[in-house]
Order: sequence, then structure tokens, then C-alpha cells
Amino acid sequence: MNPVPVYELESHVGSGKLKGKVALITGGDSGIGKAVAIGYAKEGADIAIAYLNEHKDAEDTKKRIEEEGVKCTLHSGDAADEAFCFKVVEDVVEQHGKLNILVNNAARQEVKESVLDISAEQLKHTFDVNFFSMVHFTKAAIPHLSGGDSLIYTSSINAYVGNKALIDYTSTKGAIVSFTRSIAQELAPKAIRVNGVAPGPIWTPLIPATMPEDMQESIGVSTPLGRPGQPADLVEPYILLASEGSAYMTGQFIHVNGGGFMSS
Repeated sequence: MNPVPVYELESHVGSGKLKGKVALITGGDSGIGKAVAIGYAKEGADIAIAYLNEHKDAEDTKKRIEEEGVKCTLHSGDAADEAFCFKVVEDVVEQHGKLNILVNNAARQEVKESVLDISAEQLKHTFDVNFFSMVHFTKAAIPHLSGGDSLIYTSSINAYVGNKALIDYTSTKGAIVSFTRSIAQELAPKAIRVNGVAPGPIWTPLIPATMPEDMQESIGVSTPLGRPGQPADLVEPYILLASEGSAYMTGQFIHVNGGGFMSS
């Protein structure tokens, strides 16, 4: 990619906010997931990364994480497969001894000019990866979580403003918001927090892989801050939602979008 995404800031010096925790991050090999994985490692968490098949990206991310003196395991497979989701959680608990934080972040998108161009196969695949995988990972994780632990979901600015070129993707992100708020109510009596982050236009490998050049060049320029976000811009909100700093937050979404959507 040109330019290369910014995954971490030199100014971020860990202070042990997640020391002793184990975090599973889906889609953690690149993009936002990679930035969050590195950020969590800096804060002392051991990391498990679930990813599809980008093995070099995953190994590079693992190497960076282990430089922070924490453990990192890699779990490759298709998040659209329910059995894989349950197997990953089982393996994480076996290899790390526990699970405290689940970041549901894996996603796909495919640009189409009209809803008429979205096939049934594309629609199903997008929901399988973006939404149903999160349901499966959540169901697998809940029995292993206890008071003070966190479920964190990645939605999108598109869930709040719409996107005519990403209708199926946008629909999954809206479903994630509703799912998050509902699960937050279910798990509140157990003191398990459920929150999410809604990124705006972020410069990740998903952008050049799925968008034509004219869309890539315009990403983020219309926001009040006038630029696309970087994966590193998302790290602190994810750390907050995983740490004791969000002890009185559940069912909430943090918007990181350059001012593209200002929630009430």
C-alpha cells in the first residue's frame, strides 16, 4: 500500500491497563485489528489473532506483538464457518488459559453501484463474515467470560449515515449496532461490558483491495478534519473499552470518523 497505514504511535507508551488479560481479535492480522492487537500488547495483554489466510501479515503482526514481551497465537480459517469460530475460542482458552476480551472486527466489503447488482451469494457472504461470525464468536466466548470482561464490536459510520455503494456491508454494520445493544442488556447483570467502535473512513488494506482508484483518492477528504483516519487513530478507544476505564459503559459506540458523523 502507498502510503503504508500507520498502525501505532510512538507517543503510546503502555501503562499496564490490560496486564494479565487475554484478548482474541478477529481480523487482527492487518488494518484496524492489527493496530488494536499491537496497542493491547503494549498495555500488557496476551493476544490471539483470528484471520483468514494472509499468513505473512499475521506473522509480521505476531512478531511485533511479541516484541512487547507478551504471548501471541495465530488462528487461521474462515470466520464465515460457525465451527471455526467455536474452535478458535476453544483453542484460545486451551493455549492461554482464559479469555477476557473479544474484539469482533473481521469484515469484508464489495463495491456495487446499485442494490440490483448485489447477488444473493454476495449478500449472504457479507452477512456470514461481517455479522453472523460475530454472533458465533460471541456465543462461543460468553461461557468463558466473567465480571469485568469485555465484548467489543466494530461497526461503521455507514450504519449511521448509509452508503449507496456498500449497501450489504452497511446493512451488516447496522445489525452489529443493534446486536451489541441487545447483548449488553443481557450480560449487564453479569458485569460483562458490551460496547463498540464505529470507524469512519480509515486507510486500511481493505480500501485498495475493494475500491476503485477514484474512491480511494477521495476517502476521508470530505470530513471536517479533511483526511482519512489511520488504524492507529482507533487504538485508544479500543483500549478504553477493554479496560477498567469503561467500567460504567455498556451498550455504547464510540465514533472515530474525523467529524463525518456527529452523534447526538
